[in-house]
Amino acid sequence: MTSRSPPPAIRAAALLGLLLASPALRAAQPDALWKIVHGRCVPNQQLHGTPSPCASVSLAGGEAKGYAILKDIKGASQFLLIPTDRITGIESPKILTDDAPNYFAAAWAARSGTEAVFHHPLPREDMSLAINSPHARSQEQLHIHIDCLQPEVVAALHAHAAAIGPTWAPLGAPLLGHPYRARWLSEAGLAASNPFKLLAADVGAAAMKLQTLVVAGAVSTAGKPGFVLLADHVDPATNDKAGGEELQDHSCAVAYRQ
Repeated sequence: MTSRSPPPAIRAAALLGLLLASPALRAAQPDALWKIVHGRCVPNQQLHGTPSPCASVSLAGGEAKGYAILKDIKGASQFLLIPTDRITGIESPKILTDDAPNYFAAAWAARSGTEAVFHHPLPREDMSLAINSPHARSQEQLHIHIDCLQPEVVAALHAHAAAIGPTWAPLGAPLLGHPYRARWLSEAGLAASNPFKLLAADVGAAAMKLQTLVVAGAVSTAGKPGFVLLADHVDPATNDKAGGEELQDHSCAVAYRQ
């Protein structure tokens, strides 16, 4: 095995750095992401044809159905998908309407930004999308974290792959100490089925405010590409705040393997 020196991180926008540089500042500025996207990225895209300070802005379905991709200042490879509509988070009824955009499908396509940081493709099994519960987030605008998976999470999903089926069930082993449930979704299924709605159909819309949801790239035991959906819920008894972002590796160690 050979090692390579890490590539330079994509430079974050100055406003993002000012507002999100520390947990304390993030907590004090819960609308920071919304101000960046709504106040700068969307107007710049509409007026000047450039999404700065975002990496991209998609308004093909109108601003209420669009989304922006923003490089996060945390880690070299983490990007965020942020709706251009005002949506608080996983608990919002807007993500469950009949015409709700499939933000997870768009976020999966946007993983190319993470790969571009390292100048080469990354195995789908090492890539993931995550949204935290309201109890584990600092921002009051929906955002999906796009980044690599923790190597130990990848190993655990491989070990339990045969038991992951098309319906929600306990994974069989905790992930980072938390009891995630899992279900399989085919590659085509991500475009056809909104993961938010798949989770809400299982737990009920009212319970979404206690949930976290992770979409992990995967390959089935039969060799078919797809996804493992992972969900956890808030549990005060164990201090589980349901922050699925914990399963991600913001150092993206897999990118340095050869």
